[in-house]
Amino acid sequence: MGLTPLETLIRRARALLPEDGVITDHARLRTYECDGLAHYRVTPALVVIPETAEQLAAIVRCCAELQIPYVARGSGTGLSGGSLPHAEGVLVVTSRLRAIKEVRREDQRAVVEPGVINLDVTRAATPEGYYYAPDPSSQQVCSIGGNVAENSGGAHCLKYGFTTNHVLAAEFVAADGDRVRLGGDAPDSPGYDLLGAVVGSEGTLGIVTEVTVRLVRLPEKVVTLLVGFDSTDRAGAAVSAIIAAGIVPAAIEMMDALAIEAAEAAVHCNYPDGAGAVLVIELDGPAAEVDAEYADVVRFCEETGAFEIRTAKTAEERFLIWKGRKSAFAAVGRISPDYIVQDGVIPRTALPEVLRAIAELSERSGVRVANVFHAGDGNLHPLVLFDDAVPGAGDAAEEVSRGILDLCLQHGGSITGEHGVGADKAGHMPKMYAADDLDTMQLVRCAFDPDRISNPGKIFPTPRLCGERPGRRQGAHPLQQAGVAEVF
Repeated sequence: MGLTPLETLIRRARALLPEDGVITDHARLRTYECDGLAHYRVTPALVVIPETAEQLAAIVRCCAELQIPYVARGSGTGLSGGSLPHAEGVLVVTSRLRAIKEVRREDQRAVVEPGVINLDVTRAATPEGYYYAPDPSSQQVCSIGGNVAENSGGAHCLKYGFTTNHVLAAEFVAADGDRVRLGGDAPDSPGYDLLGAVVGSEGTLGIVTEVTVRLVRLPEKVVTLLVGFDSTDRAGAAVSAIIAAGIVPAAIEMMDALAIEAAEAAVHCNYPDGAGAVLVIELDGPAAEVDAEYADVVRFCEETGAFEIRTAKTAEERFLIWKGRKSAFAAVGRISPDYIVQDGVIPRTALPEVLRAIAELSERSGVRVANVFHAGDGNLHPLVLFDDAVPGAGDAAEEVSRGILDLCLQHGGSITGEHGVGADKAGHMPKMYAADDLDTMQLVRCAFDPDRISNPGKIFPTPRLCGERPGRRQGAHPLQQAGVAEVF
């Protein structure tokens, strides 16, 4: 009897990779069964950990030849199930592609491999007077490759933009295993923006194996404020007043009372007692400009009801302020056994109304929701808390989570700001896009990956039978097998 396609791939992978770079043991495979969205779990058929781009491309080439689906994974910190494995496929882990190849001060860029940790780019560039601006809360552990796949953002994206604004070029392994270069040293290239199509494509077009990123000059002055309010309404009013005045802080972050409680329990950040909401506001730039903006920001906060304003006087105080904010996601684990990190965007002016609606949804359902988010650009990150050991609690939390996304759409927003669609929100795409829009996206995807083997099952909803409930699915849908429904 001949080998199955998977057995053939395993044999070839063992010839290509070091012994510890091919994982077939079921117990070890299970350690890769989810990314940061642990509510969804699928054990992959095979895990490979290449050490070079050549090895990675060779694995993808084998997958294409054998028609085996594959999913790329960096640090596994994604929060939308974007790197959720395929049960009959290969998980391609990029964590050993971790070289910072160049830091070029003269043209403000760095060349890195996809497994490089986000914060390590800034650590490498700081001695040259530069840093890497996109800074997800997980920047100490998340990888650049994952950031590119999800077009990640972070606290400072209000002023400096998302990952797509900082990627200048990339080496890319297409779904047939070919290695191609997108973008380049020139500021712009003629023709279609293929690099722009790849950034944020969530691994459905191929895998990035090298990234050239833009570096930003370290500012002359940075001022960080922690401002306490008795309600999210007052904090939201302060945000609107600051932005309306034409001030663009490097960051404006908001946490509500439940998020503050979680952060205090975890890292003792000493946020203002009794606060219904806090803002973390950071100003950076030329000293004279920052000083002028600081005076205005303090005035706007006082006028909108701030009861306490602290300004970090030392690097340690600034670190502690940010530690509370950046630890908030993980800190929620101190007050709830399980939680869903949701990610939706709304127009900034809709913040008070949407936050009140989320509070009402929480009260009606009995499901607690903590809010910590990028208030400056309306990027919400509600944390939906539940105990999966309680029958039905997970379903109730998912219902609330879906309701929050519906609220975002009702107010002219989006179902994701920086976490991606992944497996979690594919079912919401038809709420945001017409069928023709989704068909056009699928045609773009098919131009890169006609056999649909690169991260299948993400972004696009699978067809459902009439009356069928949304849920997790692997493999071909019965409608597709019967030839009834069109699937690209």
